[in-house]
Amino acid sequence: MSRGSIPEHVIDAVLKGHDLVEVVGRHVSLTKRGKNYVGLCPFHSEKTPSFHVSREKQIFKCFGCGKGGNVIQFVMEAEGLPFPEAVRVLAQQIRLPFRWEEGTDRLSPAQRDKLRLFEAHELASKWYHNILLNTAAGKPAMEYLIGRGFSQKAIETFRIGYAPPMRDTLARFLDKRGFPADLMCKGGLLRSTDSGTADLFRDRVMFPICDPAGKVIAFGGRAVGGGEPKYLNTPESPVFRKSRVLYNLDRARPDIRKKNQIVLFEGYVDVIRAWEAGVPNGVAAMGTSLTDEHAAVLKRYADEIVLCYDGDEAGQKAALSSLSLLEKHGFTVRVALLPDGMDPDEYIGRHGPEKFVRDVVQSPVASVRFRLLRLRKQHRLDTEEGKLRYMRASLNVISSLSSATEREHYLRELAAEFQYTFESLKQESDEIRSHLEKSGRRGDNPPYSWNNVMNDGRRTERIPALFPAYHQAERNLLAIMMHEPEIASYVEVNLGDAFNVDIHAAISAYIYAYYAQNGEPDPGKLISMMDSDLGSIAASIALQYSQGAVAPQVIDDYIREIRKAPIQRTIEQKKKELLGAERAGDIERALALGNEIITLERQLKNMQGHSFQGGGS
Repeated sequence: MSRGSIPEHVIDAVLKGHDLVEVVGRHVSLTKRGKNYVGLCPFHSEKTPSFHVSREKQIFKCFGCGKGGNVIQFVMEAEGLPFPEAVRVLAQQIRLPFRWEEGTDRLSPAQRDKLRLFEAHELASKWYHNILLNTAAGKPAMEYLIGRGFSQKAIETFRIGYAPPMRDTLARFLDKRGFPADLMCKGGLLRSTDSGTADLFRDRVMFPICDPAGKVIAFGGRAVGGGEPKYLNTPESPVFRKSRVLYNLDRARPDIRKKNQIVLFEGYVDVIRAWEAGVPNGVAAMGTSLTDEHAAVLKRYADEIVLCYDGDEAGQKAALSSLSLLEKHGFTVRVALLPDGMDPDEYIGRHGPEKFVRDVVQSPVASVRFRLLRLRKQHRLDTEEGKLRYMRASLNVISSLSSATEREHYLRELAAEFQYTFESLKQESDEIRSHLEKSGRRGDNPPYSWNNVMNDGRRTERIPALFPAYHQAERNLLAIMMHEPEIASYVEVNLGDAFNVDIHAAISAYIYAYYAQNGEPDPGKLISMMDSDLGSIAASIALQYSQGAVAPQVIDDYIREIRKAPIQRTIEQKKKELLGAERAGDIERALALGNEIITLERQLKNMQGHSFQGGGS
């Protein structure tokens, strides 16, 4: 982690100017648990929360994937930024003025390219928007949008623009501002042709696509005339991965958190029209089927999803597929039903926004009801064979429900409609369920079985082995040192860097250096001095500290345990050598080793050390 030439006072101001709980809360739904906050880790997929944030210490730690640190390191991980750029972003958020003279020479080529692409996309977004609003070339596109029901407020809020039909207008615009054509092609703004570089988007209404932090990373373009394809999205690039990006997530996050609900649409036009109708918590996948990565991103923000896909057969098939994927990730999913094959945009245009919100978005059906409705359409219920096939398929759906009450509810409905006894349907359902349980996988989080609530007890490589006593003593001591300057001073004199674990020794060196320059303890600021790997370990150690007086004897016991470890290792080694000497018949060597072992064991037994009195040594 390069700090570059960013002044220490800027880093201090950034750390003090942000509440880590609030920053993390933009990405993760947090729940207060004791003094700390917990939530699902944004850096790996999990169903059981293992991500902890301390408001008091201003540090975070995931006990699943191991990542941890302070607010700067969180932004680095969450937004894929190098240290200097993360500091810049956080400084801008608190309107902190400072000059950063580092330049980009310290960044890797890939990092420099990403920063340039962010700049180019932001500039292109403003350029497209200006053409739509303020030029004659944009007038037909503006008329098209108004005719489709887009308000001026929506056009400005979503920064909608227009790409003119000329071949290389954007290419020339970017070239004049020093953006290299090959990088712009790589970023999806331009394309390379036999006759030179050309604009990727032409004669299209442009919808900027942002990352969760609000940075423009791609575009969706809707053809104004009869151009094909009707919708065109930016191809994948160093800053845009379709399998992870959700349109409007940056704008919808506050309302999603407030409602603990996400309304998932198929496209950006539906999201915008629904927003105008009064649905501010809508997002959409970008030109691709919903993926596990999408689900992992959504899981950071809410537990409930309403699917509002097109009412035609393709849309309903997509809803069924998304439904299964989302339930696998632990969401409560309901489905908003659109009649007559309509999409949300068409429904709002025909029936109005109030009816859309009331009768569609706010009246979704449960996932099992949606599946049963789909099955009903697929079977001929006017024949005995069709009825039986529908019954069997429905029983499979109902039997998979975990709630006995829900199973009984739907079984009674089925029995009443087709004049079967409830008991006969329940018996068949129980048999199906028994088979499912025998063939099913154990655990609530199969891809990450080490983090299962229902873990079957088997150890994996992610579960650490038991550590020796000195290891925990070192961690406990370091945790106290991070919060108690006097104890840190005492340990520096009486132990120094003689920690047995190299990483612990490195952390102790940072602690000593920190207190040499700062009087007050501040774990977040201390961790900012370390690289990301060391900072993660330090954050984990800092979180185990409990506020309160520490008995002097405890400090001395920790130091003693740490000092004993190398002597104990030496004794063990000498004993092995003694055994070898005896087997080889080297009596003289065996006697010498025996005396050395006795001396070391006496030293171990008599080891007392100093007594900490709270005022240093």
